[in-house]
Amino acid sequence: MLIRGTIVTTKQAVASSSLLLRRSFSNTKTASTKVAVLGAAGGIGQPLSLLLKTSAASQYISELACYDIVGTPGVAADLSHVPTFPLVRGHLPSSGTWPPSGNTGLEEALTGADVVVIPAGVPRKPGMTRDDLFNTNASIVRDLVAGCADFCPEAQIAIISNPVNSTVPIASAVLKQKGCYDPKKLSGVTTLDVIRANTFLSSHCNTDPSDTNVTVIGGHAGITILPLFSQTGATTLSDDDREALTVRTQFGGDEVVQAKAGAGSATLSMAYAGYLFTQNLVQAKATGESVVQCAFVESSVTEAPFFASPVKYGPNGIEEVLDFGAISDYEQAWLNQLLPDLKKQIQKGLDFVEG
Repeated sequence: MLIRGTIVTTKQAVASSSLLLRRSFSNTKTASTKVAVLGAAGGIGQPLSLLLKTSAASQYISELACYDIVGTPGVAADLSHVPTFPLVRGHLPSSGTWPPSGNTGLEEALTGADVVVIPAGVPRKPGMTRDDLFNTNASIVRDLVAGCADFCPEAQIAIISNPVNSTVPIASAVLKQKGCYDPKKLSGVTTLDVIRANTFLSSHCNTDPSDTNVTVIGGHAGITILPLFSQTGATTLSDDDREALTVRTQFGGDEVVQAKAGAGSATLSMAYAGYLFTQNLVQAKATGESVVQCAFVESSVTEAPFFASPVKYGPNGIEEVLDFGAISDYEQAWLNQLLPDLKKQIQKGLDFVEG
């Protein structure tokens, strides 16, 4: 079944997780997908790895490879005590050798990987924008994606590291330089924008958020995020309501950063969003059934070379980048406003690699 937004609802995720825990190791289904989480010891990586180990996704995963610059042996040991299907391994960068042998830890984590999820990088702090993260996170994503090109060139890569509007173009440029770029295999995870829009709209309308699916297009930073509330049938929204919900969705990350008062950014909700996205990828790979979810991908839907819209995924990655459909005049005005900023952020990422 094709469902816009996210195919796995909160109710389904909780029910599936409970069922899997009751089954423990009795699951006889042959899982064959290796998932690598790069940045697995961080604020997003740890809860993301836990969700992949314990939730519905675990029935499709044969190995969960956790990689980070510190802490992953402990993370993997901790996760390995959970009685669910995936084998868990923790990897660190290799210690220095002479002659230089390269990063054998990253090589071990990535070799044979079918899906690579990258939440690595520094978190946002109060007063910082996603663009402020660029100088640090750009080089991290560049180097990790280069490892993907070397050790798992056929893998699907899901980028969480911000600023996604720039890090996905960085990844594409690195893969092109390595001669293995396939636009069907590279995505930026924008699912957090979808679940925020679902949550905020259902709270306003007093409806069940698990029954709400808002298509969110554009990018994954500030005004480049555009929730299409006009497509949900929420006809009771006033102009002020629509504006407030749109802006809150666009700047939901700031809300969390400010509430944490310097102690972090949106890690738990991002981990959940990353899990939903990855769950859809591994489910499509295992079952052969297509799923539709919003993602930031190479696109010809607008004049921007990368754009978030509904995307149809199959067992081998992206099957089709879908048009986002009819939008309201209000949403069209936002789209006209966001495109110049989005294109600049995309170009910044490309320039970082291409010079």
